[in-house]
Amino acid sequence: MKLEGRVAIVTGGAAGIGLSTVRRFLREGARVAIVDIGAERVEAACTQLAGEGGEVAGYAVDVTQRAQVDAMVEAVKARWGRIDVLLNNAGITKDARLVKMTEAQFDQVIGVNLKGVFECTQAVAPTMIAQGSGVVINASSVVGLYGNFGQTNYAASKAGVIGFTKTWARELGPKGVRAVAVCPGFIETQILATIPEEVMKNMVDRVPLGRLGKPDEIASVYAFLASDDASYINGAVIEVSGGIMM
Repeated sequence: MKLEGRVAIVTGGAAGIGLSTVRRFLREGARVAIVDIGAERVEAACTQLAGEGGEVAGYAVDVTQRAQVDAMVEAVKARWGRIDVLLNNAGITKDARLVKMTEAQFDQVIGVNLKGVFECTQAVAPTMIAQGSGVVINASSVVGLYGNFGQTNYAASKAGVIGFTKTWARELGPKGVRAVAVCPGFIETQILATIPEEVMKNMVDRVPLGRLGKPDEIASVYAFLASDDASYINGAVIEVSGGIMM
């Protein structure tokens, strides 16, 4: 098992790609902290995973609130003694065209998708530095690379995450801590449920593989990056999109 004995924190871990990743990490031998907003969501995820083996703990946390993040990090360390992997997966969308986007829509997305990544990583980094090892995996998006209609806020947040990744790779690399980013394309999750059928068809038609991605296909990349198999990958931005931008 590639992650035997590792301790991982997965934000946004109660659903979608996050929950698939928690499952994959558990199968690979990791002990996993599920972090998500809302105690009911976290409890439901932990209950769902209870019969699947492995050690999992749930924490209801708003990643924009530093006191909550710090308390979670301390609780994970108290429980398992170390932190080896931080997957900054929590994210939201509040889409609107530039001329229609409200300040609240902009601030909410930047708050969760960008500030939340900063808060969680800054809270975890001292532990990883003290250990002399660890990996921070940031969930970006192809939207952060290429932009997307109606997603000024989301594109900015995901491009910012790439900037974080490259900076932290330089700052933390000499301490034995890696930082990498993954840019998923269009993945079959609840976030796509409200997209009209015609728009969805157009999205699929743009993918050379002819289909949307599955959460497990992103989770497998995260598991690889969290393992020693990826020990010389630092500062990389990995697109997992079925070749959508070729």
